[in-house]
Amino acid sequence: MDFRSLFRTARSVDTEPAPSPAPPAGAGARTFNADPSRAWLSGEWLFDQSHSTIGFAARHALVTRVRGSFTDFDGWLRLDGERPERSGVGVVVRTATIDTRVAQRDRHLCSADFLDVERYPTITFSSTHTEQVGEDRFRMTGALTIKDRTHPVTIDLLYTGLVVDAFGVERIGFDGTAIVNRSQWDLTWNAVLETGGLMVSEEIELEFDISAVRAP
Repeated sequence: MDFRSLFRTARSVDTEPAPSPAPPAGAGARTFNADPSRAWLSGEWLFDQSHSTIGFAARHALVTRVRGSFTDFDGWLRLDGERPERSGVGVVVRTATIDTRVAQRDRHLCSADFLDVERYPTITFSSTHTEQVGEDRFRMTGALTIKDRTHPVTIDLLYTGLVVDAFGVERIGFDGTAIVNRSQWDLTWNAVLETGGLMVSEEIELEFDISAVRAP
């Protein structure tokens, strides 16, 4: 799947932004406010996979949390520094790259009990609405598709800054979280504990730590 095409179908970016000027020389972290002085944040950005994490956490056996992530994904971010509500994102995740640091558990998660990666090799997210809710905080709603089932998800985002790194590359960062109920996407496998309760929580916390570089 072409993740750029996925992104460009998002309703939140129905108009192309104007080309963005270069950031001021020696720029450190900058606040992403709806202000013309932030126009240099505008443009398209590619997720840097080697410095980003798309992960999740689930409660296991009621008493602990299991965390995992996906090691192969693409993301395409478009920002509008003057009108943040026009910003959005498209993401494609390869399901077979799930990693919880336990091989047996990863195989189970890849099986038909959960992600069924042979039939459904990708998870996709395409934003539909973005709003600024604080100085550096945003709320993004979009369509999350898993196993050919699509439901809306709202992600709380924190803008962590923009820098020019040691190699002269513009790099922007966001952290994000969302809570979803896995049963909406037919991720329903579970087991009943002898003491009562379920082995795996229905609620899953999605976690994002994104570093993106300006697209050429």
